[in-house]
Amino acid sequence: MKIKSIISTICLSTVFAGCSLYYDETNGDSKETAYGYYENLERLVTYVYSFLPSDMDRNDGAMMEAATDNAIYSWEENTIYDIYNDVWSPIKTIDTGWDFFKAIRSANSFLENFDIEEMKKFEHNDDYDNIMAKVTIFPYEVRFLRAFYHFELAKRYGNVPLLTRTYTTDEINNVKPVSYEEIVNFIVTECDAIANELPEDHRDYKGDTGRITKGAVLALKSRVLLYAASPLHNEIGDKRKWEAAAKAAAEVIKMNKYSLPKLSDDPLWIGNANEMLDSPQLILERRNGVSSDFEARNEPMGYEGSKGGNTPTQNLVDAYEMSDGTSFDWNNPQHVQNIYTDAEGNRTRDPRLYLNVLHNGSTWQDKKIETNEGGLNTGMDGATKTGYYLRKHMNSLVSLDPVHPLEKEHHYPLFRYAEILLNYAEAAYEWTNDADVIPEECTMTARQALNMVRDCANMKYVEETGDAFLEKVRNERRIELAFEDHRFWDIRRWKIGNVVENIYGIRIIGSGDSFSYERVLVEKHQWKDKMYLYPFPQEEIYKNGNLKQNTGW
Repeated sequence: MKIKSIISTICLSTVFAGCSLYYDETNGDSKETAYGYYENLERLVTYVYSFLPSDMDRNDGAMMEAATDNAIYSWEENTIYDIYNDVWSPIKTIDTGWDFFKAIRSANSFLENFDIEEMKKFEHNDDYDNIMAKVTIFPYEVRFLRAFYHFELAKRYGNVPLLTRTYTTDEINNVKPVSYEEIVNFIVTECDAIANELPEDHRDYKGDTGRITKGAVLALKSRVLLYAASPLHNEIGDKRKWEAAAKAAAEVIKMNKYSLPKLSDDPLWIGNANEMLDSPQLILERRNGVSSDFEARNEPMGYEGSKGGNTPTQNLVDAYEMSDGTSFDWNNPQHVQNIYTDAEGNRTRDPRLYLNVLHNGSTWQDKKIETNEGGLNTGMDGATKTGYYLRKHMNSLVSLDPVHPLEKEHHYPLFRYAEILLNYAEAAYEWTNDADVIPEECTMTARQALNMVRDCANMKYVEETGDAFLEKVRNERRIELAFEDHRFWDIRRWKIGNVVENIYGIRIIGSGDSFSYERVLVEKHQWKDKMYLYPFPQEEIYKNGNLKQNTGW
């Protein structure tokens, strides 16, 4: 059975309870029933899967991208504004991720109670071999998920409890956090232990999709070690940490499992949700059911049923190069005149811009977007302040028409090959300080990895060296992985928080095909270095005095 077939109804089919760090498993079945039948085991595993995150609606519709310099949310009453209005606090929390502890508890419960010997009573069933093949790898999938959820917590708080068994209520309220480095070591050790126990592709294995693979395990290891090597957690610049990160990314590359097709051929970029699943670069995704909620929250104002929502900034748009590979420059009249297209209507920018952002003159559902002053998609509550609307993740087939509504799936990429190549480019360069050397135990240079990503968009290869090369890597990561929950964390791990302070949009005056463009400041945000880590919720510190509040909170 495919994960997606039951994940959207998991809350109806399983009855797990429990808040914060309390142990409270109120499943009505006995242990013998819960762990003695394949269908129940699959349901338990799928419940642990159901906590896989998505950044499509984390804060009442606002993406975490709206707390970066890539986007703002058009409705100011949203709690995402608390982050930069100096309202965020241990009492007024955002995106706590505390439910990951519930997922970890459920994972530990499964690992403690699972016994494959219970399945042997079905050895005379016709589907016994198929069931046993799936059940055999359930514990490895659950161990991956437990490691993944620990990382989600550690990237928020730094030092967090490491929970590898179930706890009583009294015990759980006295657990002590361990260091970030200990969490990293645990995750890496787990990844090393389980990677070869999982298939490279479940479709080749037993017809399943949407499940954890060897590639997902190695991709998690790559991301975790990249974060551990970054300035936030590597203040002294230890090259050994960058070496470990580079080699972890190289492990995924050496699989020769994933590839980057041209942008115009990649279902991840040009398809809708279900087509995305056929992309040869997709490693792991969060499966979601059919809905029109994302379009309702983010379609341009002026479209029926739309609310504006997450709107890209000029800061992000400026990061997309001209199609010839030169950086966009507001002091270049030719760049400004041809900001999106030239006089003949040809696109003038990196093609990924048009797949991430709806700009003045874009077409969405057979209508032309008008974000010029007086345009159809401006001048109302919820309308864009920046001059842009979101394109990424939007399904053009969805209809918000109340007479003829249409909902579609909205799967969310968690790991993909482009990220791995960018992880490698960054780590290999930081390790060697040379973009053109093939490091030990690796198969390519940092420059080759970066240019593989650019080549898919038909962008000019990067020729810069030194710090300029590193800036190219960081910028490539920003535009390639926009709206995939990377920018928020990259700002923190690179310790560049001040980039969020000045948020720009564009003022567009004119009509028809004649417009003038001006970059304008639309919001000022506050940044404080304490925000590199989250505040622990005060209510959790009251429950467990061993949780120590992060510095500055």
